[in-house]
Amino acid sequence: MTKAAELRQKDVAGLQNEVKELQKAHFGLRMQKATQQINNTASVRIARRDIARAKTILVEKQSAEKSAK
Repeated sequence: MTKAAELRQKDVAGLQNEVKELQKAHFGLRMQKATQQINNTASVRIARRDIARAKTILVEKQSAEKSAK
């Protein structure tokens, strides 16, 4: 699980990479769930929320950059 404080320390490019990595991990979890190979089905929901958290912070940083210009 990624914490918001850790994500806020990253720059925009780092956050974009983090979102991509989280989406890849989420895809893998979804495939495991579909093939019934996953033990903890709650991890799919946790991954989805981590993606949302990272995207929210990314949008905040992008809008802060636009307003600073």
